[in-house]
Amino acid sequence: MPRSAPQPLQPGDYYLTPEGYMVFTEQYHLRRGTCCGNGCRHCPWQFGKAKKKPPQTPPAG
Repeated sequence: MPRSAPQPLQPGDYYLTPEGYMVFTEQYHLRRGTCCGNGCRHCPWQFGKAKKKPPQTPPAG
């Protein structure tokens, strides 16, 4: 399947951390359309973030 050409970055697609890292926002990821599987900080698909289960109480008795 042919890949589409990358889209240019738009205002709000990323921000720079105090350490100088570029962090993509949810806006960027949604426009990209798919999860890259890298566990990004603002992934709208929650890749790599295990949902915590509430603690189970043992049965009385």
